[in-house]
Amino acid sequence: MAKLYFYYASMNAGKSTTLLQADFNYRERGMRTMLFTAAIDAREGHGRIGSRIGLSAEAIPFERSTDLFACVTREHATHSVHCVLVDEAQFLTAEQVGQLAALADKADVPVLAYGLRTDFQGELFEGAARLLAISDALIELKSVCQCGRKATMNLCVDAEGNPVHEGRQTEIGGNDRYVALCRRHFTEAMER
Repeated sequence: MAKLYFYYASMNAGKSTTLLQADFNYRERGMRTMLFTAAIDAREGHGRIGSRIGLSAEAIPFERSTDLFACVTREHATHSVHCVLVDEAQFLTAEQVGQLAALADKADVPVLAYGLRTDFQGELFEGAARLLAISDALIELKSVCQCGRKATMNLCVDAEGNPVHEGRQTEIGGNDRYVALCRRHFTEAMER
């Protein structure tokens, strides 16, 4: 029986690298995969998943209106799909997470979703909240704070390195915009 997996972590924990490794493992065994990534994130180019260590792969960009269940089952009807991998899963809608669960439950296709749990204010993303609620397996990937403790929070900083306290929940950026911190250091930074 296929399952819906949610791999979550703070920034810079290797989520995309882990996804690309899982994709490689499936393909190495002659299995077909479908990769999806949020259309809003074009840092590696539109429809591309990239990792900080230089790995990358083509992916199908999803918008809030994309019907993931229909997209995968259409392909699965002509060419078996052995696994669906989703990068930037925090940008999924709750309805799309339901579609991914239906892929596992009705089409018997495993789904591995990778994303952030919380935004720069410590609030859950819609997609992450739903994944945390209904996934069959929750796997936390670890990142390390500057103090050596596990990083669980994503601090957004401005050009001068000062914490950002308000703004849009979705603001794409990498090491230049976000710092992974433990809860204690995140709280201290936000109090400045």
